Amino acid sequence: MTTTYQALERHFARLSSLRDASGILSWDKEVIMPHGAAERRGDVLATLAGLEHEMTVSAKTADLLDAAEALPAERLTPWQRTNLALMRRSYQQATALPGDLVEALTQATTRSEMAWREARENSDYAGYLPHLQEVLTLTQQTARARADALGLSPYDALLDTFDPGTRQSDIDPIFTQLQAQLPELIGSVLDRQAALPPALPLQGPFPTSRQEALGRSLMQQLGFNAARGRLDVSLHPFCGGATYDVRITTRYDESDFIPAMMGIIHETGHALYDQGLPAEWISQPVGQAGGMTLHESQSLIMEMQICRSRPFADWLAPVVQKGMNAPDTKAWQADNLHRHLTQVSPGFIRVDADEVTYPAHILLRYKLEKALISGDLALKDLPAAFNDGIHSLLGLKVPDDRRGCLQDIHWPEGLFGYFPCYALGAMAAAQLRAAACTQNPDILPSVARGDFTPLLTWLRTNVHSKASSAPLQDILKNATGAPLQADAFLTHIRRRYLDQAADA
Repeated sequence: MTTTYQALERHFARLSSLRDASGILSWDKEVIMPHGAAERRGDVLATLAGLEHEMTVSAKTADLLDAAEALPAERLTPWQRTNLALMRRSYQQATALPGDLVEALTQATTRSEMAWREARENSDYAGYLPHLQEVLTLTQQTARARADALGLSPYDALLDTFDPGTRQSDIDPIFTQLQAQLPELIGSVLDRQAALPPALPLQGPFPTSRQEALGRSLMQQLGFNAARGRLDVSLHPFCGGATYDVRITTRYDESDFIPAMMGIIHETGHALYDQGLPAEWISQPVGQAGGMTLHESQSLIMEMQICRSRPFADWLAPVVQKGMNAPDTKAWQADNLHRHLTQVSPGFIRVDADEVTYPAHILLRYKLEKALISGDLALKDLPAAFNDGIHSLLGLKVPDDRRGCLQDIHWPEGLFGYFPCYALGAMAAAQLRAAACTQNPDILPSVARGDFTPLLTWLRTNVHSKASSAPLQDILKNATGAPLQADAFLTHIRRRYLDQAADA
């Protein structure tokens, strides 16, 4: 290793520290910051984003990159060579954007996110529209600038920021297959469940304090390191924070404990990935998560694949009964709890959707955000287009914008291009679960005992420890034997909901 390359690593470690500072301030903004501080917080976050941008596009960065790339390849290890390539990618991404645009978008999204909270509560899309228009306009400018610099379409340029290398041409065949098979599959599952006796109700109320205690217990059972993270409450559940300080949130409903519990499990899956990244590369591009499809696969393999399985329900039933101080009745036995965990019912809210209908929510958002970025759909027409799409895909009539196009935080925060990663992550999660359980048949029997170590060990070996050392498709091929596709997911749905396999 040479002094030039070492200097480059130190430079990118400083950039990592700036992102950590922004991460904690962003978490604070969404969890505990007083509303009146929003404008100033936007200025602070914009300043940090501007500093990061300036450092990334500086002459020093360019000179160090040129010098390091001139070194003989054998002077660097494979991970160092990949790290260098990712540093160059970061430089190219950053130099595509003027600094004032970076700061303007950061300020706009901070204002927008705070305004969205009130708009969502009041179902006031018309009042919120100017904020979203500002964010969309700046995002379109960002997309065009990146597209021109990288030789991509504007929407592909946005996709690339969340999932390096992923293009619409990769997504469209998978989503076309889902679009073709989901309606019939949803109908078959609903028919099968309608033929069963109704699940026994789980009688509440369920105090928030008990739900929180249960959630913390489950986090640690799954493998979460509580010394390097925390659990809080936010309007929209998320996983954020900083290196070695992974913070997750949920929201509670005292009439139903399952959404918060599964939300915590979902975010814990994200956190386990972050906590499992290789420590020796933690401040370098190669040591970061390998894109949001992989990140979502880690949350969904926990929440959907494993923690809605029958082995998990067998272990969970007495734990939940004790945690909720519930009576020892049939309602709280594993059979009935599993019915609740696998109940399929088309609904308005994406984050509460079951795994069968969930992809439909993403298919719609993918279609709409592509049209918004291209200008084919005006923001004033978004509510009607959203409502029409939900009715077409799920047969539901959206009653208000709070349960329609205002429900998600992603567009208010400028995260156009993120939504596809959720459905792609579900596909990847199904592949990973199938491969893991084939390679280690003890995983599900261990889950039935409340032991998640075999599963976590497999994920650490095959996903977490890889970080960004290889592209998404290579990581999936090496772990599962196949590139990303929909087949494993569709097989899983049929097996769990139609064949009713005992270990599904």
